[in-house]
Amino acid sequence: MAAELTAHELIAKHRPTLDQALEAIRTRAYWSPHPEHPKAYGEHGSLDAAAGKAAFDALLGTRLDLGQPGTDDWVGGEVSPYGIELGVTYPHADVDVLLPAMKAGQRAWRDAGAETRAVVCLEILKRISDRTHEFAHAVMHTSGQAFMMAFQAGGPHAQDRGLEAVAYAYAEQVRTPETAEWTKPQGKRDPLALTKRFTPVPRGIGLVIGCNTFPTWNGYPGLFASLATGNAVLVKPHPRAVLPLALTVQVARQVLAEAGFDPNLVALAAERPGEGIAKTLAPRPEIRIIDYTGSTSFGDWLEANARQAQVYTEKAGVNTVVVESTGNYKGMLSNLAFSLSLYSGQMCTTPQNLLVPRDGIRTDEGPKTFDEVTADLARAVDGLLGDDARANALLGAIVNPDVKARLEAAAGLGEVALASREISNPEFPGAVVRTPVIVKLDGAKPDDEAAYMNECFGPVSFAVAVDSATDAVELLRRTVRDKGAMTVGAYTTDQDVTRAIEEVCLEEAAQLSLNLIGGVYVNQTAAFSDFHGSGGNPAANAALTDGAFVANRFRVVEVRREA
Repeated sequence: MAAELTAHELIAKHRPTLDQALEAIRTRAYWSPHPEHPKAYGEHGSLDAAAGKAAFDALLGTRLDLGQPGTDDWVGGEVSPYGIELGVTYPHADVDVLLPAMKAGQRAWRDAGAETRAVVCLEILKRISDRTHEFAHAVMHTSGQAFMMAFQAGGPHAQDRGLEAVAYAYAEQVRTPETAEWTKPQGKRDPLALTKRFTPVPRGIGLVIGCNTFPTWNGYPGLFASLATGNAVLVKPHPRAVLPLALTVQVARQVLAEAGFDPNLVALAAERPGEGIAKTLAPRPEIRIIDYTGSTSFGDWLEANARQAQVYTEKAGVNTVVVESTGNYKGMLSNLAFSLSLYSGQMCTTPQNLLVPRDGIRTDEGPKTFDEVTADLARAVDGLLGDDARANALLGAIVNPDVKARLEAAAGLGEVALASREISNPEFPGAVVRTPVIVKLDGAKPDDEAAYMNECFGPVSFAVAVDSATDAVELLRRTVRDKGAMTVGAYTTDQDVTRAIEEVCLEEAAQLSLNLIGGVYVNQTAAFSDFHGSGGNPAANAALTDGAFVANRFRVVEVRREA
């Protein structure tokens, strides 16, 4: 069948966007081609709010047939954290049939070249962008994010990260020229002359192991980095968050087919309850790249056991904020309160430990004791979440019972500075909504250390009393080195303390945010500018997104001949 989308048409349509993305990753300035505001959609083929909601509703209770080979069963069972049974079923694959079918299309995809692969990926992203409202509901009802966060983080921000990965992939592949004429002088003899051709070749099949909380935002970088570098991609979603990635696979397969490529270059691996298919797939010889977001224990298992694959993991860390002094006390409290509350703390970047000198801090409002700082922060969170409608819009829903259990157990770990309370959601009575808990601990007590030196994923934070700023810096260093951190924050007006914290973050490879008091928060990162994780501490072995994230997904093969 002839291609409906020619490479020439796709290059004409998407090359300007690719060039802008390449410029953005060079300058690190703000740029995004994907609108953040819901009202920006509804023209030029995109779904508006009503059409997106209708499209999502039409999916409920249906079978999502992707037309991929090897389907031997239909599986499902997702229940929204808001209490709705999605009822969508997905193809379960016989991987002994599916994996060979996926490899079959790689030769043509490889030979298409870096530019064609990039613009095909951009067409996939464009079609996903047109359905952002539909995808937002899919993300909301699998992750528990409130709608606006699901719309932005699951839509344009995720699409930005996918495009960013394509840009880095393209840049790394074209770093080496396609051909070269090589001549070496031989003195009185004729020079040696060779013609050389260099071809980026894929490693094999990439496996994307999705997470429950940010299925698209965390899934798109690896998916598009592997696809743009010539690899087929098998997407294994979290069993509680299949729909957003299944829709992504559906779009990718449609675009690949229309562009004249084998749609089996992208496929879905949904699983039966308790099947644990990721552990079966990961060590298979066909799988040569793995992208994983989730628990440290399984990430460590992948790194140790999937030896045939290049493994990229984002695991868990203990994110820390040092509070030493501030020139804007109210701004600091407001910023921290939002950071602790957003999506019920169910972000890998949410602060957990707040290190505060036990003798207090200096502020523009005068000295504040440790107890005053924690009490004022508790009041700031209460004020932010005092209105239930506002609270629901910020908190979303608790994503799974494990988070709820950790939240309930946290109150028994120390003195509670802020108790969690239950909030009802009139639109979704089945939603489990809880405000954050803040627990006061003592950095000098070994029993307390056992609590704050381990990740407690969810709306749980520890205000940890330390003896001095120096002790805070050293505890920060030990935390990042031993446990890892996706983010570090600090509030200080002291230049010596600032330099000491910066030095820790440079030595231990942790991303640092200093003195945030406005509308930018420590747990948020912007594609094309901010690096998500560093790949240099135990929280993650890769950064989203940099050259290292894409460069080892392909190798360059040289063919040389006499000129």
